[in-house]
Amino acid sequence: MTGSTKMIEDYLDELFPNPRCELNYTKDYELLLATMLSAQTTDKRVNSVTEILFKKYPTLKALSEANITDIQNIIRPIGTYHKKSENLIEIAKKLNKDYGETLPNNRDYLESLPGVGRKTANVVLSNIFNVPCIAVDTHVSRVSKRLNLAKEKDNPLQIEKKLNRKFKKEDLCKRHHQLVLFGRYYCLARNPKCPECKLKEICKFYKHLSK
Repeated sequence: MTGSTKMIEDYLDELFPNPRCELNYTKDYELLLATMLSAQTTDKRVNSVTEILFKKYPTLKALSEANITDIQNIIRPIGTYHKKSENLIEIAKKLNKDYGETLPNNRDYLESLPGVGRKTANVVLSNIFNVPCIAVDTHVSRVSKRLNLAKEKDNPLQIEKKLNRKFKKEDLCKRHHQLVLFGRYYCLARNPKCPECKLKEICKFYKHLSK
């Protein structure tokens, strides 16, 4: 571990000693659905629609038999709701048929579901099954590049592999949440809170800003 990595870890631990996923869910499959819905929108918006959605359709069977227009009306505020509505119903049908209400600890199966890619699978595997992995979303990508944990041209999979090497395996689930929260509340895409950040001296963005 380099000195800069240790500095990053210490600061993340200081800011977020007990980080957690900010998507609301009470059943394992609800996290899968909520994460799929969170693409290109905020967790706050997703929570506002899933509160209605999961109350109206409390089981996978009920969701698999839902009227797609009704689903569209519920999730409309999160955008791209036509495709996401189709994905919701298709995931519910497949999961209900294959596993009932149970969510499998199986990356290949999860990634075979419509609208579910590696990032969503990693969120589920990490939060539900404690599989040590980091889901690279826009926040994790931005923070990793600014703090020299990854290169500017790196794609999400390359960033994930680099972070897996930088951090201890047993800490990956925690680091994932910390990086997301750091990007969401401190290292913002626009107007990041650089003056108060203890990592500004090792940050490429801040160095460029200071020129």
